[in-house]
Amino acid sequence: MSLLCEDPSVTPLPVTDSVVGIDFGLDHLLVLSTGEKIGNPQHEQRDRTALAKAQRALCRKQKGSTNRAKARVEVARVHARTADRRTDYLRKITTRLVRENQTLVIEDLAVSNMVGNHRLARAISGAGWRQCRQMLEYKARWYGRQVIAVDRWFPSSKLCSACGALAETMPLRVRTWTCACGAAHDRDVNAARNILAAGLAVTVCGAGVRPQRSSPGGQSVTKQTPLRREP
Repeated sequence: MSLLCEDPSVTPLPVTDSVVGIDFGLDHLLVLSTGEKIGNPQHEQRDRTALAKAQRALCRKQKGSTNRAKARVEVARVHARTADRRTDYLRKITTRLVRENQTLVIEDLAVSNMVGNHRLARAISGAGWRQCRQMLEYKARWYGRQVIAVDRWFPSSKLCSACGALAETMPLRVRTWTCACGAAHDRDVNAARNILAAGLAVTVCGAGVRPQRSSPGGQSVTKQTPLRREP
């Protein structure tokens, strides 16, 4: 059965001047352009022992038996508990972010492609990045907010948010770095600030526009592809 109804308690919030850039991560679930880091509780990892125990018990049961059916229910219960904890955590975070900020800028991550990395697939799936984005988008519609997605190829981590210089490489193991201009950066906070700047440029210049950045000292202009227009 499917019911469609209107919740009278969901009304647009008062307009605010606050804007925030959001960088998704694994060590920290969300890093904001304000410098705040929101922790990743890693619910899947916390329940991994219980899940392994339930799955071993399931494998020992005879197929078609009543005990096997009970064991399957226990495995499903562990999965459901993990999903419920993750959903509850994401709901609280996204509600707070939407209430506090008028505009939220995020990165358009290709999660389905990223889980192809077998070393990070479990951590990425457990973080719930896609679910977090969906919550931000529908809550923004509810409360009169705006969510902007920056192109996934935007070099947010390698770009200096102070002078606009682009680093040649930026391995994942590098968490802090110093630009030639002297600005010291936390990798994730710097990325969130660059995401915010790119998103605000889109609102000013129009959809499909990404600002060109040139490196200081007469170096070559960074090649950047334009943002794809949302259908």
